[in-house]
Amino acid sequence: MSDQILGVIPARYASTRFPGKPLALIGTKPMIQWTYTHASKSKSFHRLVVATDDKRIHDVVIGFGGESVLTSPDHPTGTDRIIEVAENFPNYGIIVNIQGDEPGMETDLINGVVNLKTKHRNWEMTTAAVPFSPTEDPKDPNKVKVVFDRNSRANYFSRSPIPASFKGEAKYHRHLGIYAYERDFLMSYNQLPPSDWEMFESLEQLRALQNGGTIGVFLAEKANLGVDSPADLEVVKREFQEKGLI
Repeated sequence: MSDQILGVIPARYASTRFPGKPLALIGTKPMIQWTYTHASKSKSFHRLVVATDDKRIHDVVIGFGGESVLTSPDHPTGTDRIIEVAENFPNYGIIVNIQGDEPGMETDLINGVVNLKTKHRNWEMTTAAVPFSPTEDPKDPNKVKVVFDRNSRANYFSRSPIPASFKGEAKYHRHLGIYAYERDFLMSYNQLPPSDWEMFESLEQLRALQNGGTIGVFLAEKANLGVDSPADLEVVKREFQEKGLI
């Protein structure tokens, strides 16, 4: 069981809601460069690569000095793309998936997810969550909710508000798009039986849960906004301006 850790940033050009999203500019730099730069600040990784099926993204990453791997354009999910990359890097025991649309991903958050995984090598996966802010709507299906037990193990992920505020006001936690996988589990992921939870919610991680896998949840105090839409991009630009990054 190798202790080497590989960071992978999947980046697709053909996003349904936001085509070309990884190359959208924030200041003078494309989003994928911001994501790569912030992920690179984490000392958790022994190697960090972008996984893309688009030569335009690949060339941009190589151009700013990053490492990129061209993958098949036929993968139905991001997990399938991660598996292809992992096959090419057999000496890494933990594979970390960092979404390419998280240009402001905090180092502490990355380290928290990775540290939780290295502490619990018997857990198949770890991920992250953050409390909902007062301005966020838990009814928004694009903001995935997660509930977890007192030992930081996920119970369920949903696009609906969970838990329900049946008596009193529930405290909601927003799931963040980062995963650390135990290598053997990742490589066997596609052999897991299909999950109706995954189908109903359109959330890949539910396949692991419904088949009895453990997903640890690192609870962060805060997290910068990911980019799902052009409107999100404008918010991120304002945040970067306020921080003096652009």
